Amino acid sequence: MSSAQPVRPFVSVIMPHYQDLAGLRICLEALEAQTYPRDRFEIVIADNNSPVGIEAVREVVAGRANLVVVTEKGAGPARNGAVAASRGDILAFIDSDCVAEPQWLAEGVAGLERYDLVGGRVRVLVGDVDRMTPAEAFERVFAFDFKTYIEKKGFTGAGNMFCRRELFDRVGGFGVGLSEDVDWSRRAVAGGARLGYVPAAAIGHPARVTWEQLTGKWRRLNLETFGLMADRPHQRLRWLARNILMPLSAVAHTPKVFTSPELTTFSQRGAALWTLYRLRFWRLADAISLLAQTRPGSSAP
Repeated sequence: MSSAQPVRPFVSVIMPHYQDLAGLRICLEALEAQTYPRDRFEIVIADNNSPVGIEAVREVVAGRANLVVVTEKGAGPARNGAVAASRGDILAFIDSDCVAEPQWLAEGVAGLERYDLVGGRVRVLVGDVDRMTPAEAFERVFAFDFKTYIEKKGFTGAGNMFCRRELFDRVGGFGVGLSEDVDWSRRAVAGGARLGYVPAAAIGHPARVTWEQLTGKWRRLNLETFGLMADRPHQRLRWLARNILMPLSAVAHTPKVFTSPELTTFSQRGAALWTLYRLRFWRLADAISLLAQTRPGSSAP
């Protein structure tokens, strides 16, 4: 009997990048430490025309990845450009500010034996767990809940996603001007793809530290979600109905703040709770502002 081990699938790690050299360096170091055989995966980085310049990015990459430039603005076009330059049978998507745990690739690839489309766990990283800002405390509880996204909402984020190239080619590339990973996942699932959560395919993502960073994130997400609704009947009424009760939804999420193992002190829980209610009111105001700035039949200001 032959004792030869089966050949592992060749994987392309797909990574968009924009103006975050420090994060990119850390991300690449984590990918170099993967348990998956290094000769069975490549890293393809699509720089989204970073102002720092391609030579500065190339210096950080230092031969560890293939580097392409995508001038069309947005993570979706950048991911599409990286996929076009890749050669793997399996595509593993990660963002340049994420830190893959050593087993990330191996577990994500293994998950494709059970599912067609896989998302993994995202741990929220903070600088000092004993001295979290209110934004960090909030994100430790509520950010990047991929289990809920996948099992209840029917999509996975593209910051931690695995699929076969055949599926990507069939579904087509990521869109622009909307929540591209939600849109892509739902197109895949609508076409029959089996979506699954594989928590061992884990990465870390830094928490937003300040209120301004938090509202910046949600301003972008509001705009992208509004874009997803553009083709639906009665879009504006749906948008208003979706957001009008936003502050009340904080009440339903309050118990999560007090039971989450991610927080350990009363002050942390108080900071997270204050941020929860403040953010829900802010999101309502931003949603109404977005509605006021758009004409009926349009999807963006």
